[in-house]
Amino acid sequence: MTAENSARSTSAATLYIDGAWRAAALGREFDMFNPADGSVLGAASDGSASEARSAVDSAAAAFAWWSRTTAYERAAYLERAHALMLERAEDLAVLMTKEQGKPLKAARNEVRYAADFLSWYAEEAKRVYGATIPSSRAGHRFMTMRQPVGVVAAITPWNYPVSMITRKVAPAIAAGCTIVLKPAEQTPLCAVAVFQVLHDAGLPAGVVNLVTTSDPAPVGDALLDSPAVRKLTFTGSTEVGMMLGAKAAHTVKRVSLELGGHAPFLVFGDADPRRAAKGLGLVKFLNTGQACICPNRVFVQRELVDDFLNVLVQRVSAMKAGNGLDQDVTIGPLIDEAAMTKMRRQVTNAVDHGAKVLTGGERLTDPRLPGGRFFAPTVLTDVTPEMDIYHEETFGPIAPVIAFDDEDGAIAMANDTAYGLAAYVYTENLSRALRVTEALRFGIVGINDINPTSAAAPFGGTGHSGLGREGGPQGIDEYLDTKLVGITL
Repeated sequence: MTAENSARSTSAATLYIDGAWRAAALGREFDMFNPADGSVLGAASDGSASEARSAVDSAAAAFAWWSRTTAYERAAYLERAHALMLERAEDLAVLMTKEQGKPLKAARNEVRYAADFLSWYAEEAKRVYGATIPSSRAGHRFMTMRQPVGVVAAITPWNYPVSMITRKVAPAIAAGCTIVLKPAEQTPLCAVAVFQVLHDAGLPAGVVNLVTTSDPAPVGDALLDSPAVRKLTFTGSTEVGMMLGAKAAHTVKRVSLELGGHAPFLVFGDADPRRAAKGLGLVKFLNTGQACICPNRVFVQRELVDDFLNVLVQRVSAMKAGNGLDQDVTIGPLIDEAAMTKMRRQVTNAVDHGAKVLTGGERLTDPRLPGGRFFAPTVLTDVTPEMDIYHEETFGPIAPVIAFDDEDGAIAMANDTAYGLAAYVYTENLSRALRVTEALRFGIVGINDINPTSAAAPFGGTGHSGLGREGGPQGIDEYLDTKLVGITL
């Protein structure tokens, strides 16, 4: 069964609880739409708080024995899931493009990235080590054990609807936890396809559970209110993350939050303007700008601004918007009308305060794009702190360019935000690269690098960008408690 067909065949039964697909009570469903043309893709079961509680019960029952399995047993399931995901990679990518909108090439890259987490944590499961600690008392020993935290509640976003699932599920089950996942209401069919992979890999009933819903609040509350859930992992907006974190505190859950970003992109006068503009064009318009690591503020040293903009505008103007399944399309649609409204508001506000639109700046109404939510890739210049776009996360295809005069000023402007996820530095000076990196208050810094991410590397931010890390050895730590054992001989 292909990933796409499995999603369709379970469209009336997309809740996965205790190892079985089931429909929502009274057969409730909600339709899914292709954001490129508005066509209906299928339906998903509209789960409720009651079904979320059933999923938690299933996960809690499974935890009692899953937590006692060996690391090698858990790794074997992840290795099988990794192989299956690669076998179904093309079908998963096509489904993702239809449901989320990103170009097919980007969807293929995401599926490979998602599979990497399954492979990486299959190995990390075998590297959960304890320690022995010298005691000051004769005839006494200390040792530590690393043990799974328990049932995990996971909430994933629509912008990376496959990789954000495996980035949470893989380390959780590798650590010996069980999990209940609520995917974004915009992209449940991708989640169904991923869970079909996990099911076909033979994961036992109750270890992984899926609750699709059009109304996330009641399901989220059921997960957070449950004392059986000992860990919350969430990727999404800062506003929602703050609310969930506060609710999780009532039952003192472990919390990981991967939230919004307002990434600065610093280009110093010694950088190659063509290379920097090419890098900015690739990462700014990645996923139509709908990624938390996309640069939101582009700071360019004044003597380089003209050369940088000449290259950037040329590249951005050549981008082709359209259905991600069409050849040569590089920009997909925005996810919904609310996103479109935000793009128009930010551009209008910037222009009203003196910014200039060098390309784009408006909704695309080409008759070849009927029913789609396409906003033209946009470059703004003469951007100032009085504009909304200087302070707000954009999450769309708008690149605001701001000139700076010296290194200290650039660092101050870059750090002038409550967010702290990703930052980018372009320079050919090694001393400056290290100096600026150390001064930037962000969890991730790319030096002449627009893709500082990997399953093997920790991902996460500071401040309003969240708590904890995903990926790398640190990623599995988020699902483990440390137990101290004292022994008198």
